[in-house]
Amino acid sequence: MDTGLNGKCVLITGASGGIGLATARAFAAEGCRLVLHYHRNRQPLDDLAKQLSMDSPAISADLRDEDQTQTLFDKALGSGARIDTLVVNAGVWPAEFTPLHEMSLEQWTNTLRTDLTAAFLTCRAFLRHLQADPRESASIVLVGSTAALFGEAGHADYAAAKAGLTHGLTATLKNEIVRLAPRGRVNCVCPGWTDTPMSADCTHDAEAVRQATATMALRRIAAPEDIAAVIVFLASERLAGHISGAILPVAGGMEGRLLHPG
Repeated sequence: MDTGLNGKCVLITGASGGIGLATARAFAAEGCRLVLHYHRNRQPLDDLAKQLSMDSPAISADLRDEDQTQTLFDKALGSGARIDTLVVNAGVWPAEFTPLHEMSLEQWTNTLRTDLTAAFLTCRAFLRHLQADPRESASIVLVGSTAALFGEAGHADYAAAKAGLTHGLTATLKNEIVRLAPRGRVNCVCPGWTDTPMSADCTHDAEAVRQATATMALRRIAAPEDIAAVIVFLASERLAGHISGAILPVAGGMEGRLLHPG
């Protein structure tokens, strides 16, 4: 199916991680021009660049920092390019189980800065780009989490940050983007358990997988490509042109309860 994305420019944050890298490949397959953000781990993007037929700049930035976030966009736009789609994927999931009453302020603050404040700074920079370079259509796809929908014991910091992104930013920015681009859209994909390097300790633990998939109608851990396909769909005006403000779980029908006890 033709997504209509050929020739569009897509900026993906956290592009060197599992979902980000799969998303970059998926957009490349649609003929998109890519701007690939990373923080420290550049090697996967260098490897990807060897497989792509077009130049796809990899730019480092700490998105928790206001100046570095703006510099990311300045570099991306330095050659007169125009960004059509922003994928807000960068984030962190602190793996250690830490109940709120044991959580340090430092952990709480760092997770919210990394997962929510960074999303604010990135979206703000993109919306300012739209203001400076008006057009009819543009899109933002935010990568949330099922933790925002069901909560996640031992990870209140992550659940709170993703809830702010999922329910706060998505619901609000869909109404703001249309003031800058009349057909602009903002949507959010919420992955459940996904087999990525960040979650490898859990997704490669048979008992953890058994317990997690017991909450799913479709009893399997998602591949990053499952998430990437939905991100591409939401970015496509041809396929999802009348979808905005949507919060779309990609989690095998996960519920906040056991569907397969015992």
